[in-house]
Amino acid sequence: MVHTYHISGMTCNSCVERVKKALLSVQSIDDVTVSLKNETVTLTMSHHIELEDLQQALEQKYQISEFSAKNEKPSWLTTYKPVLLIFFYLTIACTLLELLSDNGSIQSWMRHFMAGFFLVFSFFKMLNLKGFKNTYVMYDLIAKRFPVWAYIYAFIELILGLAFLVNLFPILSNIIALTVMSISIIGVLQTVFDKKRIQCACLGDVFKLPMSTVTIFEDGLMILMSLSMLLFALP
Repeated sequence: MVHTYHISGMTCNSCVERVKKALLSVQSIDDVTVSLKNETVTLTMSHHIELEDLQQALEQKYQISEFSAKNEKPSWLTTYKPVLLIFFYLTIACTLLELLSDNGSIQSWMRHFMAGFFLVFSFFKMLNLKGFKNTYVMYDLIAKRFPVWAYIYAFIELILGLAFLVNLFPILSNIIALTVMSISIIGVLQTVFDKKRIQCACLGDVFKLPMSTVTIFEDGLMILMSLSMLLFALP
């Protein structure tokens, strides 16, 4: 008999091999086909094996469950709805601020947008700092070597958000934003180009967002804005 299950926790081809090897060691399983992309495993077995026995054969980080419609990959819009809503609300709020201001400008709009961006994203990270750290160290260049950087990064976002909100030390704030986001995007690019299935840590551990071109866009937008504001601020 052939049975397909949903399996979570795999991030790379090495995980695929470990899962396959572990399940092949279970008696009565003749063949194992693992899909990293679809997060499924198809087992060919001589007789039915209880799910608990399959889970026991796997490492703790891999969770196997019955495959059903709810396990199917959600649409792009459903996956990134939280990020899209954040950007939508920030865009509307910043635009209204500039329209109601007597001296509104594109520089002011970008400053308020960046303030909102860093405050909102730091807020979600603060909800579960440890969960954010555990995900961030999987792809960030600095956090891989020094895990404490993940905690520092969350507070840097908070400080930057407040600094942009009150327009405190604009040149220094933009230099810091440009630097930390440039470092961050390197790890993101490596992960996306290597096609590793790693959760994005941009919204902490609250929303399970996959690393993708959307993450590159987020970081890239902040880099472009901070660079533009630096050019405006410099004499």
